[in-house]
Parts: sequence; C-alpha cells; structure tokens
Amino acid sequence: MCGPEIISVQAAAEQASSNGRAARPVKGWRDVSLPNRWESDLAKPQDTVWYRIDWQLRCSADAYSAQAEAEPLALGIDGMSLAGEVYSNDTLVWRDHSMVEPFSLSWNMPRWWVLPESSIRDGVNSVWVKVTGVPALQIGLGPLRLGPVDTVQTAYAQRWWSQRTVYMLTLGMNVAIGGFFFIVWLMRRSERSFGWYALTSLSWAAYLATILATSSQPWLEALSLSRLNIAVFAVYVGAFCMFMWRFGAQQFPRIERLLLWSMLGAVAAALFAPRANAPVVFALIWYGFGAAFFLNCLQFEWHVWRPHSTGRSRHNIGFALCLLLILVVAVHDMWLVVHEQSPGQTWNPIVAPLATLLMALLLGGRLAQGMRMIEQFNFALEERVEMVRQELEQALSKAHTHALENAKLQERVQISHDLHDGLGGTLVRGLAMVEQAPAMVPKERVLSMLKIMRDDLRQVIDHGASSNSLAPESPLQWIAPVRHRFTRILDELDVASHWRIAPEWPGHQRPTALQCLGLTRLVEEALANIIKHSRARHVRVSVLVQEDGHAVATMSVCVEDDGIGFDVAAVKEAGLTVGFRSMTARAKRIGAVFDVESGPSGTSVCAIVPMANVQATAAAATQQVSMDASQDATTPAPCRPQRSVAFTETGLEPDVGERVSTL
Repeated sequence: MCGPEIISVQAAAEQASSNGRAARPVKGWRDVSLPNRWESDLAKPQDTVWYRIDWQLRCSADAYSAQAEAEPLALGIDGMSLAGEVYSNDTLVWRDHSMVEPFSLSWNMPRWWVLPESSIRDGVNSVWVKVTGVPALQIGLGPLRLGPVDTVQTAYAQRWWSQRTVYMLTLGMNVAIGGFFFIVWLMRRSERSFGWYALTSLSWAAYLATILATSSQPWLEALSLSRLNIAVFAVYVGAFCMFMWRFGAQQFPRIERLLLWSMLGAVAAALFAPRANAPVVFALIWYGFGAAFFLNCLQFEWHVWRPHSTGRSRHNIGFALCLLLILVVAVHDMWLVVHEQSPGQTWNPIVAPLATLLMALLLGGRLAQGMRMIEQFNFALEERVEMVRQELEQALSKAHTHALENAKLQERVQISHDLHDGLGGTLVRGLAMVEQAPAMVPKERVLSMLKIMRDDLRQVIDHGASSNSLAPESPLQWIAPVRHRFTRILDELDVASHWRIAPEWPGHQRPTALQCLGLTRLVEEALANIIKHSRARHVRVSVLVQEDGHAVATMSVCVEDDGIGFDVAAVKEAGLTVGFRSMTARAKRIGAVFDVESGPSGTSVCAIVPMANVQATAAAATQQVSMDASQDATTPAPCRPQRSVAFTETGLEPDVGERVSTL
C-alpha cells in the first residue's frame, strides 16, 4: 500500500516582501516538533508564523494514483493559536473566519480536510500552515496528522470528543449543579459549603466557556478573553479551597482571609495587567493558584486520613477519594502543559465530568442527611407536642375540677356570710327583743319579726342575680330599708340613732348594685354587733359621697357608737369572729377600703368604695340583657334564672315575697 510520510516540520516568522505585502518566509526556517509554541516578539501587537510540513509518498506516483481514486489523503490538525490558513502546496485548503482582531479562536478546535487531488504532485509535497495571533498568548500549532481519510476522520472524532464534547458536557453539568446548590444556599444561608460549591461550579463553567469560545467577540480582543480566563481560574481555586474547608468542618481564619485577598488581587492583576507584562502575570497566577490547589488537596487528605478520636466521616472519606483522583489527573495534565504536549492527551476532559458528578452526589448526600435530621427532629417534636398537649389537657381538667370545687366552696362561704349577716342578724335581734321584753311579746310584734326574717331570706336567695340589678336612684332610697328596720329595734332598746344621708349621687357616678348589697350587709352586721355587744346608748350612721374634680367619686359609709368597744388587734389575730371576717371579705369583694377603730369610748366601722360611671354601667347592663335574652330563647322555662329585685323604701317588692313564701 501507498501512504504519506512526513519528512520535516519547519517554522519561520512571516516576512514582508519587496512590495510591502506579507509573504511566505524565504529564510529563517528552523526545525520544530508539533505541538509547537512560537517565541514571538512580545512588543508586537500581532505576529504571524508559517509552518512548512514536507511529505512524500512511500510508493511511486503511478501506484498512488491508482489508489487515490479509492482512498484519497486527508489532513487533520488538533488546533492552532489563534487563527490560521492551510495550503496544500499552493492550493488554499481552508482559512479561519477572521485573521485579525477580533480573532477566530482555533486553538482548541480540531479540524480535518481532504487534500485536493489536483494539489498533490510527484515527489515532495508541502503543507503550509499560516498561524497568526497575539504574541502574549503564545502563537503555535497543535499536533498534525496526514493519512487516509478513515484514519484521519477517526482521530478527528476522538479529538472532538476530548477537546469539545466533554468540555460542553462538563460545562452544562456545572451550570445545572451550581444553579441548584446556589438556590439551596439561598434557602439555607447557614450551610456555607453549598454556597461555596455553587460558586466553584459556576466559576468552572465560566472557565470552560472561555476554553470553548471560537471567537473573541464580544470582548473585541483575544487578550481580553484570556484575561477573563485567568481571572475565573483564580476565583475557581479560591472558591474550591473554601468549599473544601467548609465541607470538612475546618476553620482557618487567617489563611482564609489571605486566600480571599489573594484571589481578589489575582483577579485585578489579570484584568488590568499591561500587555507587555501579561504573560508573566498570567503565569504567576496560574502556577501560584495551581500550587495552592495542590497544597489544599494534600492538607484535606491529611485531615481525613489522620487518626480521629471520634472516627472519620463517610462523606469526608468519599470526598478525599474524589480529591485523590483529581490530584492524579491534575499532576498528569500539568506535566503535559509544562512539556508542551498535545491538549488531546490530557485526562481532565474524561475525569472532570465524573469528579463533578461525584462531588455533587457527596454534597447531595449531606443535604439529604440534613433533611432526614430535620424530619426526625420534626417527628420527635410532634411526639413531644402531643405528649405536652395530653399533659396540658390533664392539667386543665384537674384545674377545672379544682375551680368547680373552689366555686362551690365560695358559694357556700358566701351563703354562710349572707345567712350570718342577714337572717342570722335578724334572728339575734329578735331573740334580744324577746329576752329583754318585760312582758309577753304581742302576736303582731312576733309576726313583724317573722316578716323581717322573710325579707332577709329573700335577699339571700336573690343575691346571686344582684350583679344584674340597678343601683337605687339615690342614697336615701338605698339606705331606707335598713334604716326602717333598725330604727324600730333601736328605739325599742332605748338607743338613740342619728342618720346622716347624702341626698343624691354625684353627677353620672353611683355605686354598682353589688356594692350596694355589700355595703348593706356591712351596715347590718355593724348595727347587729352594736345591739348584741356594745351596750351603746347612741348610734350614728353616715352615708356621704364625694367628687374631687375629674377624679372618681367615692362613697363612704360609717357606723359609730359610744359603747364599750373591743380589742381590734386581738379579734383580727384570733380570727374566730364570723361577723368580723365576713365584713372584711365583703369589703374586699366590692373593692372597698375597710377600717375598724374601737376603744373604751366607742367603735367606728367605715367603708369607702369608688363609684362607677352610670352611662358605662347602663351600656354593660344592656349588653348583659341581650346575652340573657339569647340564653332565655334557648333555655327551657323552668330552668331560666329569676330576675333580681330592686330596693324600695319598705323592703322587697311583693311579688318576690310571694315567690319566697312558696318555698
């Protein structure tokens, strides 16, 4: 079989012809090997290099001509920096879209062509490749192959996969993964490892985008795109180191600050370095951050595999294994870059998608573990809440039972106080009158005492609804029943009584019905005690009201006598007197200031209560009536509560008396 054989590969800088036009170099040729990086003059804004590849067939031209019809020759080039033209002898085979700024970018673009049969001649043939670009970005030519179409096409497909397809796949994966973890970080700001990994993935995607670019537009200059490439690489390394520390739960405050400031400085230097110094700056950033990447990976390996008292995390072990794979690939590819080998021989295009997927799975596993912990916490919290709810229900049930028992007890105490102060006092007064009477008590007198007891019993029965009653229209109307009953008793006992009563309530203020009833009981108890114990000859009862400007009006009730008195402190300390305790409790219940003073010259019992605004009381009463009406509409007639009664000059109203008498 016949096949082409490359005899030599030479390169020379383009030279200007006599007419000023660029032409193929005549001199200055030197042997080179591919791939090649031409050492250009950095002071030039643009430079052009010509490559000459001489080749010939291994067989005669006749044998080749017979075979050429069945299998033509093809030429393949893995890349040229930055743009170029290809000639077969003097025939143009291909030219880049733009040979000036903004350049077409063919440095990572594999291509292949079928050589025209008319361009091939007997003997030695030449393939001319014109490469032009920016000297600061190292002009050069990648690996070249010449042979049968099938062979060249198969090699092209492999190069396209490793130089384009894999990078596109990795870029898409990093954009998707970076976007996902960026959203996760926005929702969980405390998980900083997610945020740093999102920045790592997105910056690596931007780095790959600069590698895959086929034109320097819209940056207008190829050098501007290269600046972006180096700046994004520095951001990628800095973000990856931060992610690595956060993932491994490591904290290095000073080193972290140094790294972040170095990253910002590298970005600024890459973007704004002078054109003449750009290659040196780019190299310092690339090698410097590459070294930082390696050192950080080694530090994490030591952190994971060193002995731990608490054991090793499965996620850290998986990440360490992934980093170990990345380290091996990175060392191999950096060796290729330093020795100017073909980019198609690097391992990174194959390993990068796998490493990206593994790291995403590890971080996703940590996210899933955190979500499981949250679910378990929520489940435990629900169980705890349910337990506390049951305990609270039991406590509320017990509290309700206790409240009911306490309410019953309070009702019993209240009834006992009412019976003692009302009916009990009347019984005592009746007994005193019968005992002290010089002769048989007339039937009318006994009947009168029984009616008084009946009235007191009615007051005890109707006390439960007294809060819904209205207060009397004046102090005189309020005190009239008590004054009527006790004046007769005191007169019969030859005790002089003096009643000083205010004629009316001040303005729109007056005591509540409950306060009136409580004060009635206090006056009755005080007068009963005077009759039973004081041996007094004079009694004075005063009911006064006082209004001080805009202040709340007060009502003061005092009962004074000139009896033998008693030891107030001793009675309070002993706590055996039901009447004294009853008066104290009633005064507290109605919000009164209660005071008792006693001595050899007599006793004074006083209570002062604040009065409410009658308009507010009326509004509350109206609301209560509406509520009672609603309750009456749904309550059977026999169970509806009886209304309270109003005080009159002579006692309770007759219809209530009839109701009590039926009991």
